[in-house]
Amino acid sequence: MKYLGFVSGGIAVLLLSTTLSSSGAPGQTKGGSQSRSPVVVELFTSEGCSSCPSADQLLNRLEAEQLIDGAEIIALEEHVDYWNHDGWTDPFSSQEWTFRQQEYDLRFKNNGPFTPELVVDGHKDCSGNAIEKAQKAIQEAASGDKVRVMITKNGPANGKGVSIALQIGAFPAAGDQNKFDVWLAVTEKGLHTAVKAGENNGKEWQHAPVLRSLQKIGSIPSKQQTQLVANHQVGLGSAWKKENLRIVAFVQDHKTGKIFGAAAMEVVESSR
Repeated sequence: MKYLGFVSGGIAVLLLSTTLSSSGAPGQTKGGSQSRSPVVVELFTSEGCSSCPSADQLLNRLEAEQLIDGAEIIALEEHVDYWNHDGWTDPFSSQEWTFRQQEYDLRFKNNGPFTPELVVDGHKDCSGNAIEKAQKAIQEAASGDKVRVMITKNGPANGKGVSIALQIGAFPAAGDQNKFDVWLAVTEKGLHTAVKAGENNGKEWQHAPVLRSLQKIGSIPSKQQTQLVANHQVGLGSAWKKENLRIVAFVQDHKTGKIFGAAAMEVVESSR
């Protein structure tokens, strides 16, 4: 097998010039099959928002129990910063997540950002407490064609982070000027806060997997019809608990924001 090398977005990328064999090789999957189809569910939330704890609880349950047939729900809880007032600053908030939400809301033609907002595969949004709408959007996303995404570790996590190999299948047909962005995220589960001011003053809050970092590592033209393999070093914060961390990779249409494929991997594998 012959490999062609090039650099995209600062990472070394290898393009497979021949099609891989079917055993374990990335390809397109259908959510209607017996296997679960990955669906990225983003929740824009804040510890300063009184209607957000119930949405966080819903997302936590959706991912922990995987309640929706055919869907592998991958949760990203993104804390915005515009609720940081009334004496409380959300320790997980970031202006970066606020900007990401604003980009979505421009695409959705919303009047402005709101919390809690649930975004399913970058394609549909609803209130984070709208259970039936969320379920319908997740089911629809799971039933669509997907690009196969696979993550494997090149070795155990160390002081610098963890080295991974990312494998992505062929892309769906799209317009000539289109491209797909490849994102790597790190989430941490098990985070807990005792809120001491603001609208949630006095509440104990167990969060869904919180987004710790998000990095675009490259963009790929829509005409790309070969398998792709990339190696990347994922940085991990020193205060993050490695046993609670997941690495999430997803491929997102640069123009529409729709997510066409995703995968998640534990940083430290469970002993069970």
